[in-house]
Amino acid sequence: MKKTIAIDMDGVLADIEMQILNWYERDYGIKHTREHLIGRSSDEFFPEAGLVRKYIYTPGFFQTIPLMQGAVEAVQKLMENFEIYVVSAAMEFPLSLPEKLHWLNEHFPFISWRNIIFCGDKSIINTDYMIDDYPKNLDYFKGKPIMFTAYHNTTLTHHSRVNNWNEVITLLEAEA
Repeated sequence: MKKTIAIDMDGVLADIEMQILNWYERDYGIKHTREHLIGRSSDEFFPEAGLVRKYIYTPGFFQTIPLMQGAVEAVQKLMENFEIYVVSAAMEFPLSLPEKLHWLNEHFPFISWRNIIFCGDKSIINTDYMIDDYPKNLDYFKGKPIMFTAYHNTTLTHHSRVNNWNEVITLLEAEA
């Protein structure tokens, strides 16, 4: 029986940081790089209070997020030795549900609908591994947590960290 991996969507498969930066440039004419975000919360970075929350509630935001570099190829490779589940705490943003499903069907058509889990609380997930960018989702996970680097978690050290999909493959191939 294959070991199981829960993979978060936003910030792991979908490049939400780039989406926010692109939309900010589109709306305010100011271009920033990822390096500007590192170690800050979105409310500290953007002078407009609640800007990221506003974007997240805007129709089209989740449907048009760019892919995280290397994600498709890495997931396909992992599927050779692991059972993969895409897990998103999408219930907080109910308008995102159809957009996220559309996005997954477009970019990851090889993942069965049976392996897509939209939930409110990821602590119910019972896989062997979880790859996520939010420590709050990893802190109570019963399997092996793997933190995917994002601007908001760069100062944290209490989970195994990967910086990109190549590092995910290297880490998990050793465990297969």
